[in-house]
Amino acid sequence: MTAPAKREPVTGPLLEIEDLVVEFAGDEETVRAVDGAGYTVAPGETLGVVGESGSGKSVTAMSALGLIRPPGRVVSGRVVFDGSDLRAMAPRELRRLRGGRIAMIFQDPTTALNPVMSIGAQIGEALRLHRRGMSRAKARARAAELLTLVGVPGAERRLKQYPHEFSGGMRQRAMIAMAIANDPDLLIADEPTTALDVTVQAQVLDLIRLTRRETGAATVLITHDLGVVAELADRVVVMYAGRVVEHGAVAAIFDSPRHPYTRGLLESLPALDGEAGDLTPIPGSPPAPGEIAEGCAFAPRCPMARDRCRVERPELVQLGAVAGGRGGSSPHLETGAGRGSACHFHHELAGEETDARA
Repeated sequence: MTAPAKREPVTGPLLEIEDLVVEFAGDEETVRAVDGAGYTVAPGETLGVVGESGSGKSVTAMSALGLIRPPGRVVSGRVVFDGSDLRAMAPRELRRLRGGRIAMIFQDPTTALNPVMSIGAQIGEALRLHRRGMSRAKARARAAELLTLVGVPGAERRLKQYPHEFSGGMRQRAMIAMAIANDPDLLIADEPTTALDVTVQAQVLDLIRLTRRETGAATVLITHDLGVVAELADRVVVMYAGRVVEHGAVAAIFDSPRHPYTRGLLESLPALDGEAGDLTPIPGSPPAPGEIAEGCAFAPRCPMARDRCRVERPELVQLGAVAGGRGGSSPHLETGAGRGSACHFHHELAGEETDARA
C-alpha cells in the first residue's frame, strides 16, 4: 500500500504549544530564547506568527518539532499535536510524524536541500520513507507530478538535476513540493520568502495558497512581514523577546491593535490600500537574548511606558472572543479566536477608560 493511512478528522486543536521555555547554553551564561510562549492552531486555519528578528518565532516552532539541538534545550512546556504529546514521543515516532503529518518549509532552501542528491531523489526519499512499499518508479512519477504542481517547468528533466542547478525561487518550489508530498495535516513555513526578490516572493505566496487548497493543511506562517500575514493568515500571533504579546483575528489586529509593539509594527508598514502616508519606525532595537530586565521587555522602546512597566511584567490576558479570521470560516478554538494582549494599558489602545489607580 503506497498511500498514507486514512486519518480520522481532527475535532479539537491540531497543535497546542503551551508555556514553552527554550534556553541556549553559552560560555559565560545561559540565554533564554523563548520565555513561556504558546499558541494553538486549528485544523485548516492559517496562523501568522510575526515579530522582529530574535523574537523567538522560529525557535518556538523548531522546538515544538524536536529540532533544537545542544547547546539549545527545551526546559519546560507542553506541545500536543492531534492529542499526542510530542515532547514525550520517542525519537523514532517523532521522525515518522515529521515529513508525514507535519511538514516544514525552511527559510533557506540552499541549506535545507542535500547538495549531493538530485531533486528527484530527495522528493522520492521523502515519499518512500512515509509510504511503505512505494516503488522507486512510482515515487519518481509522483515527484514529477509534485514539481509540475508547484510550477517547475520540464519536471521530468529537472528531477535529475541537483539543487545548485536550480535558481533560488526554483529551489524554494522544490522544497514546497517535498513538504506537501505526503499530504501533511500541518505545514510550517519559516520565512519562506525572505531570501527571494519581490517577483519570486509573490509566486511563492501563490504556491502557499495552492498548497492550502491542495492539502487542506493547517499552516503556521512565520514571518516578519505583516503584509504577508494580511494576505494569507486567519489569525496572528505577535512575539517579542521570546513571549507572545498579542494574538487575535487578523482583521481585529490590523483594525485595532491592543499592544504598543503591534501598533508600532503596523505604523512602520506601508498602507495596504495604497494610500501614501508617513511611516513611523519603532525607535531602538529589541533586547538581545539574556538582556531582558525586570518588567516589560518592550518598555525601553514604548511611547506608553510608565513606572509600572519597568518593574512589573505584564501577563498575557484574554480580552474576549471575536469572530474568527476571514469570514469566520476557520474552526478556531475559543482561546485562539479571542483577543489577547500582554500590556498593562491595553484598554487605552482601545480608547477605553483606564483605572485611575493603574
